[in-house]
Parts: sequence; structure tokens; C-alpha cells
Amino acid sequence: MYSGAEAAAGNSLPFTQLFEHGIGAEGTERMLRAIRKHLNMDVAFISQFTPPDRVLEYVDSVPNGPLHQYQRIPLEEGYCLKVVRGELPEYIPDTSRIPATLDIPATHAIPIGSHLSVPVRLEDGQVYGTLCCFSYLPNPLLTERDMQLMRALAEVLAVRLDENEAIRRERQGLADEIHAAMAQGAPRIVFQPIYHIAEQRIRGFECLSRFDIEPKRSPGEWFDLAGQANLNLELELHAIGKALPALKQLPENISLSVNSSPQLILSGQLQTLLNQIGDLSRVVIEITEHAIVPDYAELSKALAPFRLRGARLAVDDAGAGYSSMRHILNLAPEIIKLDMSLTRHIDTDYKLRALAKGLTSFAHEIGSLVIAEGVENRQELDMLQRIGVDCAQGYLLSKPMDIEAARVFTIPW
Repeated sequence: MYSGAEAAAGNSLPFTQLFEHGIGAEGTERMLRAIRKHLNMDVAFISQFTPPDRVLEYVDSVPNGPLHQYQRIPLEEGYCLKVVRGELPEYIPDTSRIPATLDIPATHAIPIGSHLSVPVRLEDGQVYGTLCCFSYLPNPLLTERDMQLMRALAEVLAVRLDENEAIRRERQGLADEIHAAMAQGAPRIVFQPIYHIAEQRIRGFECLSRFDIEPKRSPGEWFDLAGQANLNLELELHAIGKALPALKQLPENISLSVNSSPQLILSGQLQTLLNQIGDLSRVVIEITEHAIVPDYAELSKALAPFRLRGARLAVDDAGAGYSSMRHILNLAPEIIKLDMSLTRHIDTDYKLRALAKGLTSFAHEIGSLVIAEGVENRQELDMLQRIGVDCAQGYLLSKPMDIEAARVFTIPW
């Protein structure tokens, strides 16, 4: 970006990213085409100043035009910077009548017969780049009114850029906050026991994240913020990386469940982490009901190497919505976890009982283990055992605890 004739360091995103939040890439292309045809020009483009070059972010041209999108041109060459500096007029119907244009090689090489260029100036006065168009031949029909149209469109583009810059700053602030949290040791990993009802023993622990830092937010809020900053995969991977070393501190018959989004699995980053563990038979990968799965075939393919090495897949929050059944049918998980909305008051609500019993029967039919979440009293636990649920976790058994407590934990009754 430039302010007057001087280069200024800046972080504004290019128009290609801007229009995720603005008028869109397709709208920009239509706008350039409309400008070019309305003014009877041969080429129209938007450039961004990125010293020592300018980048042609968008180009609309007659066939076989001399410029192309993403082309980099030295900033000192051509017309754009000279217009911004005031060395050339913004409005040139006939370049042969302007002595300064005759010294520019592009005037003859392209050739450029007429030229219009206006700075795209941000709210703080910095110049992002230029909106330009030119024709091969002089165009004496161009008027100051045409320049007013160019200036108006440049202002619209600048407004969109300023909006996008505000979004960028907000995202950067969130990213800084997430990175600061991780640098302070967050999240702290706690372990909630999973109790095998019939065998009356601890089967495993679910690893959960806690953020003991300011500002106080729930784990869900921290992960949501990470998503807004495009750091959700980084934070997920960081949390899983902090949880897995507990395998070495727990008995060999105890499993660890870690939560992972489909996006992290599909990214391939989880594989790098799990490759550090030889035997995955004690690892359970949980996918929540609320996670969006864009392609079940691709997700199954990405999970296959882990499952071949013994890892088990769990679908979390089953019964909370339609997505959980799609996950189950498409991924065939070894474990199905009943959402706490089914567990809570199951001892007194026959509708919940019927639904949980149906899901449990279905799970056993396809060979899946059933875990009930959110168990808070003994009556609920007894009812879950009566309808055939295999395992349970919840505050009745224990709140989440640190690894030292998990190592020696036994059911207190």
C-alpha cells in the first residue's frame, strides 16, 4: 500500500480474499467488464501495490489482451504509480498529446491510446492500488463524467477493503489470543472416567479440555473463537497432543477417548500425531453429532489407517439430532455415545427410555458398544443397565480429574 508517493507497510488482504465478505469475485469481474464496455475500452484491471511490484488482482480484456490476472509488474513501470504521484493525469483520452506518456515504453509496446486510472484509497488515506482501464487507440469521446464513474467505483472498492481489513484485524486479535492461551499452557487436560456397568470397573477415560486463564470462557467458547481465527485445527491438535501422553501413565487395560473434528482427520495432521503411538488399540477417536461431514467416503478412507492399527471410532451425542444417525450409518463406529438429553431423567420418562432402548438395540445389532453420557444419579444408572446400555459416564461416577487422580481412581461405591 502507498500513502501519496511513499511506500507504507500494510497487511490489507488482496481483492481475491476481500470478496469473500464483499461483492464477490464474480461481481468484481462483472463490474470490470461493465466498465470496460461502457467506456469502450480494451482492458480494465484492478491492481494492488505490493512493492517493488503491483499485482493485477483482476483483469477484464478483449481477446488476446496483453495483461493477465496475478501478473506482477514492477511498480515503477507503466502508468499507475505515476498517476498516484500526480506525475500523470487520471484522465488521458489521447496519450499522444501527453509528453510524459510518450516516455513510457508500454505506451508504444502495448500500445496504449487512451488511459483512465484512479487510486483505490482506504479510509486511513493509504492507497491500496488502482482501478484502471485503457484502449489501444485514442478515445476522444471520454469525458470527465466517465472519470466520476471510475472514482465512484473506486470508492465502493475501498469501502469493501476497509470492511475486510476490520475483519482481518479482528481475526488477528483472536489468533493472538488463542496463541497466547496455548503459550500459557492451555488447555489443561482432565479425564472423566467411563464405567462399564455390568463389570463394575473403569473401562477408560474421556479427555476434556479446561482453560484456566483470563478471560474466563467455557471450552466450547474457546474452540469457537479458534474457529473464527482459522485456528480450530491447530487448537484441536494441540489439545490431543497434550492428552495422549496419559496413555503411558494409565493401566494397559484403560483406553483414552479424544475428540476430533472430521476436518482435522481429513487434513492429515492427526495422522502425524498418531504415528508417534505404535499401538492404537487404547485410543478412541470421538466425532460429535454436531460435526459437519462433507464427504463420508473420504472421512472413512482417512480413518481407515487408524482403525487398522486398532483405534476405535465413537460417535458422540447420539440421539441429539439427525446427523448422529448419518454418522453411525456411514461410519459404522465401534462405540455409540448416547447424548445426555436421553440419559437425564431416563428413569422417570418412558419416551426417553423407549428411544434409548431402541438406539441401544440398534447399536448392539451392528456390533457397537453403547456409552451413556451425563449420568447424575443411581436411578438413571440402574435404568440404563436394565435397558442394556454397556457403559456410563457422568457426575454420579466422577467429575473430570487430573491425571494423577485418574491413575488411582476407583469407583467410590
